[in-house]
Amino acid sequence: MDRVSEKRADRVRGPVDPRLVRYATASRAFLGVTAAIVLAQTGVIVGFAWTLTSALVGAIAGRPLDELWPLVGAAAAFVVVRSLLIVASERVSAMGAARASLQLRDALVTAVGRLGPRWLGTRNAASLAVVAGHGLESLDAYFGRYLPQLVATALTMPIVIGAILLADPLSALIVVLTIPLIPIFMVLIGLATRAVQRRQFDTLQRLAARFADTVNGLGTLKAFGRQHRAADTIETVTRRYKRETMSVLRVSFVSGFALEFLASISVAIVAVTIGFRLLAGEMDLLVGLFVLLLAPEAYLPLRQVGVQFHAAAEGVAATDEIFDVLDSAQQEAPREGSARPDAGGRSLAVRGLRVRRGERMLPPVDLIAAPGRVVLIDGPSGAGKSSLVAALLGFAEYDGAIEIDGVAAADARGAIAWAGQRPGLIAGSVGQNVALGDPAPDAAVVRASLADAQADDVDPDLELGSQGGGLSGGQAQRVAVARALYRLRRTQGVGVLVLDEPSSALDSDTETALWTRLRSLADDGTAVVLVSHRTSARRIADDVVTLTAALPAASAEHVPPEARS
Repeated sequence: MDRVSEKRADRVRGPVDPRLVRYATASRAFLGVTAAIVLAQTGVIVGFAWTLTSALVGAIAGRPLDELWPLVGAAAAFVVVRSLLIVASERVSAMGAARASLQLRDALVTAVGRLGPRWLGTRNAASLAVVAGHGLESLDAYFGRYLPQLVATALTMPIVIGAILLADPLSALIVVLTIPLIPIFMVLIGLATRAVQRRQFDTLQRLAARFADTVNGLGTLKAFGRQHRAADTIETVTRRYKRETMSVLRVSFVSGFALEFLASISVAIVAVTIGFRLLAGEMDLLVGLFVLLLAPEAYLPLRQVGVQFHAAAEGVAATDEIFDVLDSAQQEAPREGSARPDAGGRSLAVRGLRVRRGERMLPPVDLIAAPGRVVLIDGPSGAGKSSLVAALLGFAEYDGAIEIDGVAAADARGAIAWAGQRPGLIAGSVGQNVALGDPAPDAAVVRASLADAQADDVDPDLELGSQGGGLSGGQAQRVAVARALYRLRRTQGVGVLVLDEPSSALDSDTETALWTRLRSLADDGTAVVLVSHRTSARRIADDVVTLTAALPAASAEHVPPEARS
């Protein structure tokens, strides 16, 4: 964590992070439209200042109303046009921000999918959810307000200063000399804002992670009487988040006051010099009023940049996390000599596979799961049976080779239908859990899969709570097996069934029925990899791979056909 913080602290970025524009290409077209609107707005500002000044000076000079009404009408028309342009600018900015944020969110999800579950297992899911949710939502202000304001500043300021220069070179010189004071203070305040905003976002991530961990382990905490200590910890982090939020607000208020004060002083200097020159008769009233109307407009874009930067600072604070993920996905290269699983792959081969568990490596494993065969993986607890399955799915680091139909693959996830020791059910109906991930669920296949998993007594329309609430442990386990069978039937290219302790919560009769069905699936051409410590599983196995942590390699033995019954 310290290295990450140091890396972030070493990053020095200008007003625009080029990675945002590079990844969110949808914002470019909208920024172009914004630039056109800004140019029109600037022309309207100059036109309004000139027509209003001409009308006022004409009224003071006693010109007839017939000559003044066209000027007043033109000034009113400029006001209406400017209002319409502001509305158009807001609409375009909002659309651009929505599309850019959506594009970044899609890129983030794609990057996580590319990095795979092995990488995801090293990250805190709650913290990543905060980045993908709240962090990306906060970027709306960046794309919708901050970037358009930078465009407005880059275009409006030179044009307005040029108009002042044509009218009065001395006032233009004062504006040019005083304007740099605002960016200097903006940089200093921006550095402070970024630091406190970064601390606030980090605290929010810690709060989300702590809360998620506490909820997941609430049963264990309550069993050991530690739930109150966990609640106190969450309260402490919450108070810290409140303090960080107040720090952000204090910096925002101070920066707003400083920018307004500098801009007011600068405009006052221009006004005082114009006043003295008007009294001395060195300046025409028409020029003086025109410059006075334009002078605030020269400073306004910079002041607005500071305001919008604070509004976008929370989203900018999340970009480090976002770009860490996107950059990691771009740098992630597939294993040397590897390929993704073939869409028609039905044969799984593991050669010399050694799974990393922390700082140590488990003994190497060799197995071949061919169509029509059941491979049983057994061994004592801690031998690495579930770790082997995790490596096949891409959840764990490993050395060795995984092949699908003879083609090397980084993992076998694309060819596997899998059910683990934890059912992993979600809130929703049983049918939705069985058909999870299918955009067009097939009710008939759902019922058939439940029946094959010996869960035909479970109603597919039964609504479940969080983590499968509403089912017994055995029912939840069978629904998870049904989900694997549904994927086996409905997903093209999936031809290997991997089940990790699918009968640990089942009675002997239900277990026997499940083994019979798995044997039937294998006889129909499915490659089955079964992890089980039950001796009854040996009756349906063609090959047995025994994992022993004390041995340098796993042993495999052949089970004769007569031992299946």
